[in-house]
Amino acid sequence: MIRLLHTADIHLDSPLRSLALRDEALAQRVRAATRMAFTRIVDIALHEQVAALLIAGDLFDGAERSARTAAYLAAQLDRLRAAGIRVCYIKGNHDAENPITGEVDLPGNVHVFDGRGGKLELAPGLWIHGVSFAGRHAPESLVPKLPAPVAGCVNIAMLHTSLAGAAGHDVYAPCSLAELKTQGFDYWALGHVHQRQVHATDPWIVMPGMPQGRDMGEAGTRTVTLITIDEAIGITELPVSVVEFIRCRLDVAGRDSDDALRDALRHEFRTIADTLRSDDGIVRVTLHGVTARRWQMLRDQDVWTEIARDLARATGRLWLERLELDLAAQDGRGAGATDELARLMDHVSAEEVFAEALRGELEAVLAELPPQRRAALIPDADAARALATERTRAGAEWIMARMKGGSD
Repeated sequence: MIRLLHTADIHLDSPLRSLALRDEALAQRVRAATRMAFTRIVDIALHEQVAALLIAGDLFDGAERSARTAAYLAAQLDRLRAAGIRVCYIKGNHDAENPITGEVDLPGNVHVFDGRGGKLELAPGLWIHGVSFAGRHAPESLVPKLPAPVAGCVNIAMLHTSLAGAAGHDVYAPCSLAELKTQGFDYWALGHVHQRQVHATDPWIVMPGMPQGRDMGEAGTRTVTLITIDEAIGITELPVSVVEFIRCRLDVAGRDSDDALRDALRHEFRTIADTLRSDDGIVRVTLHGVTARRWQMLRDQDVWTEIARDLARATGRLWLERLELDLAAQDGRGAGATDELARLMDHVSAEEVFAEALRGELEAVLAELPPQRRAALIPDADAARALATERTRAGAEWIMARMKGGSD
C-alpha cells in the first residue's frame, strides 16, 4: 500500500478578509492561518507516512518577496525530507509570478515540474506526471504537454486548471472532464478552483479545494485529500483549516420576545461550535421568517448585532462577522399614518421617473471610482437597476423602522 497527500491553492501568507477580524483577539489567532494550515498538512503527511505530498499549484499568493515565507517553507519541506517523503510540485498562475519560487533553493526532496511537462517514478510501478505554468497566464490547455501514461503502471497527473470554467475564477489552462477521462491516467490531482469537488471516480478527478478559506466566499471546513493506492485507488478527506467561515439562517417565527430570540441564537451558536471541525469559526447569521416584531428588529439591528456578537464569543470558538435581517411582517402593513406613508413610498419608488433619477445618482457615484472597480461593482445595466432597486427598498425600510418606533 502506498499513500499520497494531495493539496493545492495554499496561497501562503494570503490574508483572511472579514469584518470580524477587527477584533484584535481574533486577528491575533488567525493572522498566520495559511501557514498553520500548511503545517497541519505536513503533520498529516508525517503521521500517515505518505510517499509524497502533491502540491497542484498556487503554493504562493502573489509577487511579493518575503524572506520569512521562504524560510518557513524550507523548514516545513525539510521536515518531510528528514522523513524520506518526496514533494511533487507544479506552479500555478500565482506561483508563476512569485519571485520566491525561482530564487529559493528548496530541499532536495522537492521535485518541481517545469512548463514543458515531465514525469517522475515515485516508486516501482508508480509515476507522477506534471506540468507547471510557464507564465502568469495559460489561455490554452496544458494537457498536451503531459507525458503519456506508462503502460502497466499507476499514473497520476498533476494539473492546475479552471477546467471548463468556475464561478469566481479566471479561466486558466481550460480543458474538459471528457478530455481528462480519455488520457489514460488513474488519478488527476487538480488545483486552481478553491471549492473541493470530486468530479469523477473512474478515473479519479479531484479538485481538493484550498486548505484555508479567506472569506465568506470560501466558507466551510477546508481539507486535503489522502490517496491510498492498493489493489484500487481510494481517497479520504482530512480537515486542516484553522478557521472556517460559516453561513447560517435562523427562523425567528414564533420567537416573539427578546428572551426567546436570545435563546435561539445561543442554541444555534452552541450547535455550530460543538460540530466545528476547525479551531475557530467566523459566522454570518441571517434572521429570517415572519414575525410581528419586524419593524423593531429592523430599527434595532445594531443592538441585535452586538447581542449576537457577545453570544458567539461566549462559545469560545465563534466570532460574528455580520447579522443580516430577511424578515416579513406577520399581518402585512396596518392602517396607521406610518403604514400609509410606507405604501406611498413603495408607489413612488416604483415610478420610472424616480428610478431614472436614482440611476443618475448612481452613475455620478460610479464616475468617481476607478474603471476596474466600476466594472466589478456594476458589470452591466441590469446590475445597476438591481442595485438601485435594492438600495431604495433598504432605505425605505430604514426610514420606516425609525418612524414606527415601538409600535407595530
